[in-house]
Amino acid sequence: MKHVDTPAHPREAAPGIPDVEITLDVNGEPHRMRLDARVTLLDALRDHLGLTGAKKGCDQGACGACTVLVDGKRIVSCLALAAQYDGREVTTIEGLAQNGVPHPMQQAFARHDAFQCGYCTPGQIMSAVSLQAEGRAETEEDIREFMSGNICRCGAYPNIRAAIREVVSEVRDASL
Repeated sequence: MKHVDTPAHPREAAPGIPDVEITLDVNGEPHRMRLDARVTLLDALRDHLGLTGAKKGCDQGACGACTVLVDGKRIVSCLALAAQYDGREVTTIEGLAQNGVPHPMQQAFARHDAFQCGYCTPGQIMSAVSLQAEGRAETEEDIREFMSGNICRCGAYPNIRAAIREVVSEVRDASL
C-alpha cells in the first residue's frame, strides 16, 4: 500500500483545519493518505496521486470533465470530498486499460474520432462506460439523455454517440 502524507494542498498546509486519514483503492491499488478534510476527490486524484486524467472543468459538477467511477457508479469528483470515499473503489480513466490494452470504449472513441481538443474525453469515456454498464444506452435518446451531464465544447457529440452505440452493439451481439 502506498502512503501519501500531504497537506491540504501540495503547496500549503491549512492551519486549524483537521486532517483525515483515508485509504482509497484507486485503479486496483490502495493509497493511504493524510489530507485536509476539505480536499475533493478530484484534487486528491490529481494533486496528491498524480492521476491527471480527470479534469477540473467547471468545478461545479456541471460539465462532467471530472467524472470517475466509485464502486462502479459514475460521480463528478469535483463535488465529492475525498474523505467520503474512504475504503471505496475508485476507477479513473488511467485504470480502464487492462494489461496495456485500451478499454473497448477507449478504442471506439479513437475509431470514431470522438474528441477534438480532448479535454472532456476522459469524463465522456467514464460516463459512457458507466452508461453501458447501467443498461441505459439502448436507444439514441437514452444515450443523449444520460450523457447530457458531460459537455463537449468542441461539439463532438455525434461521434461520441457513435462510439457508444458501437460498443453497446458489440456487447449486445456477443451476448446473443
